[in-house]
Amino acid sequence: MEKAKIKASQMFILVVLFEMGSAILIVPGFAAKQDAWIAILLGLACGLLIFLIYYQLYTYYPELPFTSYVQEITGKWIGRLLGLLYIIYFMYFATRVLRDFGELLTTTIYFNTPLIVINSLMMLTIIYGVRKGIEVMARVGELFFGVIYLMASAGFLLILFSGLIHLENLQPVLEFGWKPVFITFLRETNLRPFGEMIVFTMLLPYLNDKKKVKTACMFGMILAGINVTITAVINVATLGVDLFERSNFPLLTTIGKIQLANFIERLDVLFMLYLVIGGFFKISIFFYAAVVGATDLFHFKNHQKLSFPIGLIILLASVTIASNYAEHIQEGIKMVPVYIQWPFQIIIPTLLLIIAFFRNRKKKTISS
Repeated sequence: MEKAKIKASQMFILVVLFEMGSAILIVPGFAAKQDAWIAILLGLACGLLIFLIYYQLYTYYPELPFTSYVQEITGKWIGRLLGLLYIIYFMYFATRVLRDFGELLTTTIYFNTPLIVINSLMMLTIIYGVRKGIEVMARVGELFFGVIYLMASAGFLLILFSGLIHLENLQPVLEFGWKPVFITFLRETNLRPFGEMIVFTMLLPYLNDKKKVKTACMFGMILAGINVTITAVINVATLGVDLFERSNFPLLTTIGKIQLANFIERLDVLFMLYLVIGGFFKISIFFYAAVVGATDLFHFKNHQKLSFPIGLIILLASVTIASNYAEHIQEGIKMVPVYIQWPFQIIIPTLLLIIAFFRNRKKKTISS
């Protein structure tokens, strides 16, 4: 592991930026239509409970990252296999988010620029940040946190004063009952973005004050969840249910409708910076977890040696993961939750916690 320490406030900011990341770009819960905000709040509540599983594992092994203590829990060989699978998991999601933001830029601004060029530029920046370490990433997060909230506040006020919000689009509430909301919650909002906090099991040992882990992470999740909920409400209220469902990037479509005083318009390009910053931190944290995990698992002395080769794999995978964006989205909706997110974010950590509980209980019994 890298010899570094970060403050609780920095961890809080990293959680907020990570959770908002691609959830602001592609708002979860759109299958629940105008009730997307309810599905997101349910997902937040469940996500906080899921995080308590990760936190309890951390309390048993506060000095170790996930890839190390999984070997303590299950034994060397099974643990190393699980650690390797989680490294691949982190790389896969870094790949998916990189593809999301590459598609965003190529379809909205850089129409004639190949996807590989856009993704390469973003990946080179991320590799540079990861090589500098978690402390530098945390300080950059502090710098951009204020910028993001300033832009978000300005965007909300411009949307409000443009008269774009029509609250009647949010009605009727629960038009089709609880069933579609609950199905959306199970398939999506409890997994994305809140279940993705599993990645922070690789970062929690860096926190300098162990007592503030739960507070920093859970309050970060709550703030991010409220922000994503507000974004969903604004998108539905502005676009209506049909356009909200059909739009690849609902927030960008919403911002593109801003028109104030006959000269404040076409702000979607400006707010692209807000979205790209969120994507940068989401990819960076997944990528960093993969690099640190591989360094720990294969006993490298320095994580910097692995940053470029792993970054290159993620870059190449981002342009080959799907033949087009529609296929990429369909894979994310139908395949990823069932075969990747449920096992890696909920089922395996729960089993590990049960085993860890009995192992630590046995140790206490023997020592007493």
